[in-house]
Amino acid sequence: MAQTQTNIDVTDPLGSGWMIIAAAMFALMGALVKHTSSEFQFGANELVFWRTLFSVLVLGSISLVKREQFATPYFKEHISRGIAGTLGMVLFFYGITHLPLATAVTLNYTSPIFLALLSFFVLKEKISLYTQAMLVLGFMGIVVLLRPTFAAGQEIDGLISLSAGLCAGWAYLKVRELSLLGEPGWRVVLYFSVVATIMTAILATFDGWTPVTLSSLPYLLALGLTAMIGQLSLTRAYKVGQKFTVASLSYLTVVFSTLAGVLWLGDVINWQEILGMSIIMVSGILSSLYGNK
Repeated sequence: MAQTQTNIDVTDPLGSGWMIIAAAMFALMGALVKHTSSEFQFGANELVFWRTLFSVLVLGSISLVKREQFATPYFKEHISRGIAGTLGMVLFFYGITHLPLATAVTLNYTSPIFLALLSFFVLKEKISLYTQAMLVLGFMGIVVLLRPTFAAGQEIDGLISLSAGLCAGWAYLKVRELSLLGEPGWRVVLYFSVVATIMTAILATFDGWTPVTLSSLPYLLALGLTAMIGQLSLTRAYKVGQKFTVASLSYLTVVFSTLAGVLWLGDVINWQEILGMSIIMVSGILSSLYGNK
């Protein structure tokens, strides 16, 4: 078992519980993406643009007030991370708009599987037999989860959503590299948000922009707000909570997304999808708890 963290902030009453707030916010963000897309016809590129623009304005303003140093010697690394993260988010939002919310979210949560594989092939890190077993279990869950999607003739939508997990895994790999180089978290998030805002603005210009109305504006603001609160809560959780407890609690996003999809959006989830999601969640949680043995 991994050693217990010694730098936990015992003065924070929520501790690892911050991850529960983050999970709820990310699930609500996903529900807002799906609702805003269907109700106001916003495309995935536009939704990512408004989501990241909110972060650029808020984080940029805070950084200016605090007189943070924006310059970085790792500009190319930030660009690479930003491109991977943007592609992952666009594909993820596309999946949300075309598949049941819980299915799209779970496929995006395959990123740890791809992160482990990329760490092995790119960083030449060793993968323990236990982690290998969890990877196999995770892939079994993917197969089970995608069967109803493929049966419904949505092979392309399912594979695009799965690709979001691959891109997210690549982005997390780049985040790890930037962290090892000593880059502060706020700068990593800000540079990503800037890259994503620029990229999706260009893509949305080619696809065509949907006019923002008084009816759609509250949803776009809520989308940006929930994403930012979720990100800040996640960061806080990893700072003051138990690392492996936080990683396990992150899968509550799938549970909350399932509830939001069924109760608010009218999604229908069958037993195969529930089984597939459960297998992926179990493999992720077990890998988080015991993967560093």
